[in-house]
Amino acid sequence: MTITHNGNSVTIAGNIKSISDYQTIKSTLDTVIQEHKSIVLNITESISITSSVIGYFNKLVLKDGIKIDMRIGNNELMELIDELSLKSVFNARKM
Repeated sequence: MTITHNGNSVTIAGNIKSISDYQTIKSTLDTVIQEHKSIVLNITESISITSSVIGYFNKLVLKDGIKIDMRIGNNELMELIDELSLKSVFNARKM
């Protein structure tokens, strides 16, 4: 997994699957939210997402008041987000 950001736009490429991936995502987003209260999150390829990352995204939205606009490239991940009833929480849609 690789992660890049420019302003409030964050792009995650590759599969999100390990604790290390979670730590990298959290560290990057913690930096971005210091300056932005809205994040465009592009998840280009991942077919799944770990529960720790979902929990962190939930915390950002529900506790910290950060607006997430999630763009998902993989159909399976989009279905997972929909099945977990998180589509509206994360403003998730297909890329």
